[in-house]
Amino acid sequence: MDILRLLETGRVELEGLVPWSSNYTFLTRVCTEAEEALAVYKPDKGERPLWDFASGTLCQREQAACVVSEALGWGLVPPTIVRDGPHGRGSLQQFIEHDPNQHYFTFGGQHRRPLQQITAFDVVVNNADRKGGHVVVDDDGRLWAIDHGICFHTEYKLRTVIWDFAGELIPADLLAGLRALQQQLNDRLAPVSLALAGLLTRAEVAAMKRRLAGLVETAIFPEPGPGRHYPWPLV
Repeated sequence: MDILRLLETGRVELEGLVPWSSNYTFLTRVCTEAEEALAVYKPDKGERPLWDFASGTLCQREQAACVVSEALGWGLVPPTIVRDGPHGRGSLQQFIEHDPNQHYFTFGGQHRRPLQQITAFDVVVNNADRKGGHVVVDDDGRLWAIDHGICFHTEYKLRTVIWDFAGELIPADLLAGLRALQQQLNDRLAPVSLALAGLLTRAEVAAMKRRLAGLVETAIFPEPGPGRHYPWPLV
């Protein structure tokens, strides 16, 4: 199944509201004559106003996170697009079947490598909301990172529950992925550069490049910064 094509062209049918979300979030069924899949739809109209993120941009940040994940080659973020839906423009992301009772706080030391990837990824995208429940594991045991509406701010806003690797060296293969992303971002005609130019401001892209450069230069997972460095609630 070409999930991106299905998300882009399929008919979006609402299944119901996703409980406990900060913004209006809907579980949907995306259908064509031949295929269908579940997806999470977050319309702009359902955004809770934030003082530090421009209204109507959260869906673009969701897609930008997917773009960065794919450019890294890590496949952390489910396929995500921005399109019109039943309640107007919003993000549409493939729904990952998972047990909601299984999340970061229940992993018990498992999944070290994908958690290292998520840690580095969150630094690059400046994730202000990496709750424990924003890391899920599918039926095949694969980890996925979800909920990236408040990322990519120009100011430092990293808030995450994953500080397991603080002060440790970034593994060589992960560092190679970060360097490869640097090279792509330095090419204004690279697919990732063109995609992000349509989703983020120039200042936001420039700030991401600086964070990435700093991470590559130190080659160390960062320590918690000053001020608030955990999201709330934690799950």
